[in-house]
Amino acid sequence: MARAARISEQGGPEVIRWIDQDLPPPPPGQVRMRNTAIGLNYIDTYHRDGTYPIPLPNGLGIEAAGVVEAVGDGVNDFVPGDRVCTFGPILGAYATARNLPAAALFPIPEDISDDVAAAGLLKGCTTEFLVERCARVQAQWPVLVHAAAGGVGLLLVQWLKHVGATVIGTVSTPDKAVLAKDAGADHVLFYKSEDVAARVRDITAGAGVRVSFDGIGMSTWETSLAATGRRGMIVSYGNAGGPVSGVNLGVLAQKGSLFVTRPTLFDYYADPAERQAGADYVFDMFRQGVISANIGQTYALEDVAQAHRDLEAGKTVGATILRP
Repeated sequence: MARAARISEQGGPEVIRWIDQDLPPPPPGQVRMRNTAIGLNYIDTYHRDGTYPIPLPNGLGIEAAGVVEAVGDGVNDFVPGDRVCTFGPILGAYATARNLPAAALFPIPEDISDDVAAAGLLKGCTTEFLVERCARVQAQWPVLVHAAAGGVGLLLVQWLKHVGATVIGTVSTPDKAVLAKDAGADHVLFYKSEDVAARVRDITAGAGVRVSFDGIGMSTWETSLAATGRRGMIVSYGNAGGPVSGVNLGVLAQKGSLFVTRPTLFDYYADPAERQAGADYVFDMFRQGVISANIGQTYALEDVAQAHRDLEAGKTVGATILRP
């Protein structure tokens, strides 16, 4: 018997319902995974509220760590008892257990905890592709990180400092400023009370940043445009402040021949070998202490609706674990 979250319509956190179901033996190519820790990600709210339409009814959640309980025919890479994790794209991680394709799983190294795997793999892989393969940040580049104390934001700050960049982060509160500074941010700005773009220009002697990492969206779009220097790049990777729409390409010319990209994780983690290589790289960065999971809070799994409310209200810091 497994307990799982389901939605039959898209909307606020109140649409999340819970069901009990008997899990059949895993079919060929699949495994039964019992979850021990589940990661909360902002994309979960997009699936719930309709920002990203999904077939209905459906499960929620894409990231979890746990243990293999059974394997279907043809599964050779895993056996019962193996510790595994997943970051999707299959929905349904908000559950005590489920069947899913073996190809969606990664083995958890012995020296990586379930909590780190559940809280850090998706965000870590997101950080990896944003810094290393999308923006290709180089040492000494000035870069802007919006929401620098968020789950991805803290990892971005840590990874960027490892690369050698000069990091300017934005936050909403003094407590979050401390977190961003502790992660390595060179400058921390309060986006609610400061003119971020003007401060960025002051810090960079008028040049602007080479890259703006913007996981907020529409509410920070104008700031990113004004803060990014000539021939720089805006990496718009989230919609917490609404999706960016109605972009006038002429503005990119006016602002200095800017580049803009709207990347998604699964276009950078599509090939199986690419997926495994990226996960191995991220686990090694955790192992070396270059990045940390930054788990700021833990909720019981069935309190996930409140976790969504807190996440959307900006009340969480770092990563969040849901405990079955």
